[in-house]
Amino acid sequence: MNEPVYLDHNATTPVAAPVVEAMLDCLRHVSGNPSSAHQPGRRAAALVAESRDSVAALIGAQAAEIIFTGCATEANNLALLGVAAARPGRRHLIISAVEHPAVLEPARQLERQGWALTVVPVDSSGRVAPAEVAAALRPDTALVSIMHANNEVGTLQPIAAIAAVTRAHGVLLHTDAAQSAGKIPVDVAALGVDLLTIAGHKFCAPKGIGALYVRTGTPLAAILHGAGQERGLRPGTENVPAIAGLGAAARLARERLPEAGRSLREPRDRLHRLLAAEIPGLALNGHPGERLPNTLHVSFPGVTGRELLEAVSADVAAAVGSACHSGQDTVSGVLAAMGCDAARARGAVRLSTGWDTTGPDIERAAQALIAAWQKACRPPAAAGHPAD
Repeated sequence: MNEPVYLDHNATTPVAAPVVEAMLDCLRHVSGNPSSAHQPGRRAAALVAESRDSVAALIGAQAAEIIFTGCATEANNLALLGVAAARPGRRHLIISAVEHPAVLEPARQLERQGWALTVVPVDSSGRVAPAEVAAALRPDTALVSIMHANNEVGTLQPIAAIAAVTRAHGVLLHTDAAQSAGKIPVDVAALGVDLLTIAGHKFCAPKGIGALYVRTGTPLAAILHGAGQERGLRPGTENVPAIAGLGAAARLARERLPEAGRSLREPRDRLHRLLAAEIPGLALNGHPGERLPNTLHVSFPGVTGRELLEAVSADVAAAVGSACHSGQDTVSGVLAAMGCDAARARGAVRLSTGWDTTGPDIERAAQALIAAWQKACRPPAAAGHPAD
């Protein structure tokens, strides 16, 4: 039996072959603790340093500005809670209405600790207006955290314009770039951010490794306490094989980026055309242009996204939204924030392509989705008249 076509790359990506090779080489030949002064330790430390250079190069940062973490959730927590601890004189935080729980939950934790929290709205495409951020700023605002690309609908936020607002007021800006780094060009200088989160498994690195960019001079306190690894901001012995994998994935992403727009966008757009041609009323969610090149978030009329995906599970692996919510049957908070009505939100499906998505994959997925929708929405045959 053939595996289903994998169209859930926003949830996680397959680990690329060069990444596997880098990790296996590390597991076989680099056994030391990077904090040890002997030769095996120095070899491990050198590999960590090499990977730090590679991750920094991916986003236009300096190596010293990269802090390795266990995942993007940890990086987001370090950004929000670490800034809060480092700026005790300011106790106001701004986030958007479409943030991932990895930002929303630490923000709520700060609110429970007495912080003021402002949630700025988004428009019908899921974008934050810089003017909304400007209006929300207060003299005691410590941090604004707005994601770079939405994990469900793929909408890109105007981070550089928001940074111009925050910088003019002396407010720090964090962006969760878990979905964008490695898929589109991400440059911390062009974005103007002070902190930026990376998730390795979103661009072909293994799960369980992430990073936080911290601009030089940004006040940040540790939220875990231990030894002095990662400049004392993330204590604990480094996961050297996973860090090696992240470094290899960052190098691979840099090589691929010149072709990323076309290679990821073409299969996405072909899938959209095939579906729209056969499904009247298919609705695109998110910004039509300013979104990730691999993300197609659409609502199917007359069905729920969940029942549609169950019907095509042998042919298509996709999701109704964030993998972090996929077991729930509630309307997506992202779509609610965008003003989608309940029927449109319930019919939503997220289809996200990857580097290995082929033309035949797109054809097979489209045919399965169209057939399942037609079967679900086909009116029942009229009942025959009983014989006299």
